[in-house]
Amino acid sequence: DVISYVLIAFVGISLVVSSIMIGVITYISVLERKKEIGILRAIGASKHNISQVFNAETFIIGLLSGLMGIGITLLLLIPTNIIIHNVSNQTSINAMLPVSGAVVLVLLSIGLTLLGGLIPSRKAAKEDPVKALRTD
Repeated sequence: DVISYVLIAFVGISLVVSSIMIGVITYISVLERKKEIGILRAIGASKHNISQVFNAETFIIGLLSGLMGIGITLLLLIPTNIIIHNVSNQTSINAMLPVSGAVVLVLLSIGLTLLGGLIPSRKAAKEDPVKALRTD
């Protein structure tokens, strides 16, 4: 039980840190694309549209990273099962990733990236188009 709690705490801390890093990366993206935000606002995009652009970007990042994680896990299960079979001398013991678990992990990845991108997308939406167009 203690080992499980330690692992859960470790995973929780890493999820918080990864959400913060996603927020930082999205914030840097907002800073680098000020001129683009200004142009979009100048041609009639609403604040909500600007926020949607960055939310869509973080959604795609979350979806792709979740799918890549599931793919890597499935690939790593092949050598893991070979090692388990050789160590235990039994072929009835297999490591596997349930489909429901994979779906939950992808949804968690999407949710965390969206959560990490909320503040930067709101900052991008509040950007003044005149100031944004004046920046280099």
